[in-house]
Amino acid sequence: MSDHSILEHTLKEILTVINPLREDWDIRMGIINELRSVVQSVESLRGAIVEPFGSFVSNLFTRWGDLDISIELLNGSHISSLGKTRKQTLLGELQKALRKRAGLHSFHFIRNARVPILKFESSRQNISCDISMDNMSGLMKSRLLFWINAIDDRFRNMVLLVKEWAKAHDVNNPKTGSFNSYSLSLLVIFHFQTCVPPILPPLRDIYQGNLIDDLKGVRATAERNIAETCAANIARFRSENRTINQSSLSKLFVSFVAKFSDLHLKAPELGICPYTGRWEHIASITRWLPNNHAIFIEDPFEQPENSARAVSLMQLERISVAFMVTHNKLITPNQNRYSVLTTLTGQQTLQFIEGPPVSYPNYNGQRYRNRPLVHQAMHSPARVQHHQSPFVMSESSRPNRLFVQPVQQSVQQSVQQPGQQYQSRIGRQQHSQAKRLWKPKNDR
Repeated sequence: MSDHSILEHTLKEILTVINPLREDWDIRMGIINELRSVVQSVESLRGAIVEPFGSFVSNLFTRWGDLDISIELLNGSHISSLGKTRKQTLLGELQKALRKRAGLHSFHFIRNARVPILKFESSRQNISCDISMDNMSGLMKSRLLFWINAIDDRFRNMVLLVKEWAKAHDVNNPKTGSFNSYSLSLLVIFHFQTCVPPILPPLRDIYQGNLIDDLKGVRATAERNIAETCAANIARFRSENRTINQSSLSKLFVSFVAKFSDLHLKAPELGICPYTGRWEHIASITRWLPNNHAIFIEDPFEQPENSARAVSLMQLERISVAFMVTHNKLITPNQNRYSVLTTLTGQQTLQFIEGPPVSYPNYNGQRYRNRPLVHQAMHSPARVQHHQSPFVMSESSRPNRLFVQPVQQSVQQSVQQPGQQYQSRIGRQQHSQAKRLWKPKNDR
């Protein structure tokens, strides 16, 4: 078996393990429903709507992923806009109510963040939850990422693999000066825009302008306008007569880590701009100035925000080393499955992969011996392959408001129609069932 065949097979094996199961969706929906109950018990929040966003909505979360939730206060039919002080007060009142609930622990209220956040963990799989108030921008960004990942199945698979890789190399924690999940997703988008031939278009070709500026007025109208614009532009891109990139997942992953292995050298002068789909000279982009960040990855939906503003200079060097070391290992001749696994996954994932003990290095120079153990509550990889996708939910388990607001059926179909040529068996199953989950339900 060739090196690329080994890598391709191992990447699919990793995906089989980290893809969420039905139970992972059900557990998160259970947490959301519990939070709805608590919110209605708080007088100042009574009537508010609890909506998930982030990777859970964009379908870019692994089975151990966090859960992001926004509490939306009603402002008639218009988009609400709370001040920071009011958000802090409401989250403080919610924290008092949540502390009375069994099964919730590790509370941490980040009052002075740019967006105030209440963090806690649920005893259900120890899922970490982040609650914010009126986070309409987060909701819409999540939907756009969902629509983008429907263009090509390889995008979702790459995001999941990159998140797992970043976790294994400890470069996925903004608290310690490295990437957050959103910036990792933008890196994959940028890679797909800049590979030859490109897989994704510049995001300005999907939504021209600054999405955040258009989130005003009547909420249903703003959401519908954004959805219809994106649907039309995605359909136009997919219908273009262009050369199709036929790269395998393994080739795309190797070229991904190669592209960013000298990131610390490029970052002082070049910024990553998914909006234009190009490296941009920082000095020539006036909206980025003055720039005092270690690296600039512009948020294409909230320009000129830097999605990687938490990355420190010291951590940027570690990140570059992680990219470089990974690339060197993946192009080493005569690689084997276990060397690939220890390069791309952490211990949490390794324990669900069948095989002999694996030597797992960490960044402190120590080595651990890990013999995979299958947790009783989880499915083995063999069973995962035949498990029904968790996208299918019963009507009783669905939230009161689904993640995509009502738009014309033809528009939704054009957004969500998958690319056919590169769908893996898992990808085909997940996408067809995702369409059933995401069908709009007009309950306004």
